[in-house]
Amino acid sequence: MRVLSLFDGISCGMVALERADLKVDEYLSSEIEPSAIAISEKNYPNIKRLGDVNNWKNWEIDWSKIDLLIGGSPCQGFSIMGKQLNFDDPRSSLFLVYVDILEHIKKFNSKVKFLLENVNMKKEYVKVISDFLGVEPVRIDSRLVAAAQRDRLYWANFEITQPRDKHITFDTINTHTHMAG
Repeated sequence: MRVLSLFDGISCGMVALERADLKVDEYLSSEIEPSAIAISEKNYPNIKRLGDVNNWKNWEIDWSKIDLLIGGSPCQGFSIMGKQLNFDDPRSSLFLVYVDILEHIKKFNSKVKFLLENVNMKKEYVKVISDFLGVEPVRIDSRLVAAAQRDRLYWANFEITQPRDKHITFDTINTHTHMAG
């Protein structure tokens, strides 16, 4: 499988694909944050790094071979913790670049799969994103699989199921860490 990850961060998409035991033949990453890139480079030196998502039209990649487009566009404009600027926030408006890239890939590969992640947000913002992508999101709180509450929305053109609750707490993490040491 060939994966294009936008807003890749430290390449957690690659981590998830590995944990799902999915074979990745090529992983292409778009990220601009130097500290995130440094971590990704340390953990995944073979990833092809493309740079700024805004320069996507200059990327020399075979668009027809992208099987999966993933990303979590910046959330600052959507988050209830922010100023609620939605698409007027230049960071959150990068979602539209994700859409442009998805539509571009579809010209070459109509069967491309996609996954977009973002924070839980006002219903009107959810509707705009859902209308652009043509799918409704699945809401998952990471507390089901980690010791942190992170309520997120996932839009995908494939089925996403709720993970089972693993009942992980900071106490269970500390217990496992002390037992291992």
